[in-house]
Amino acid sequence: MPNEPDWETGGGVIDIRDPAKIDAAFDRGERHVGTAVIGMVLHGEDVAVLAPQVERAMRSTDPKVRQLGFVAAGDMARLYTTLSPGIYAAMRAQGLGGVAEDAIRDTLTFIPQRQLPWWMRRLVLWLSVRDTVEGRLSRLHDLIEDAVKALLGKARRRGH
Repeated sequence: MPNEPDWETGGGVIDIRDPAKIDAAFDRGERHVGTAVIGMVLHGEDVAVLAPQVERAMRSTDPKVRQLGFVAAGDMARLYTTLSPGIYAAMRAQGLGGVAEDAIRDTLTFIPQRQLPWWMRRLVLWLSVRDTVEGRLSRLHDLIEDAVKALLGKARRRGH
């Protein structure tokens, strides 16, 4: 890394590879530490080395760092097809519908189901049912909307 990262602007923090530097940034409360965690995941190789920083970001009290921690977890699922128990625990605690939504869906997409914890295996089934119901409700809504438009158009043509 030719230039030192600029923690104030975030310049170059995505290129940090040293977990100790990222830990120090967490300790100092740097606002761009989430970006550094993502960069470490994108350029790392060892999940055991990456996981502690991702878990720490996912538990951060700073909403932006926490959000980027979940982005990093989704990236880990895509790139390495494995996650640590702590990352799974953080996703479970956050649940669907918030910052963990995309990370959970990435995990369900890229990690083989047999490797998922039991609660995620149930989630696969629940999401499948929910998506099917939502799809059918959406088609029903479209059908009703089309029928109403057709009836209104027919009424207008008759002069009513």
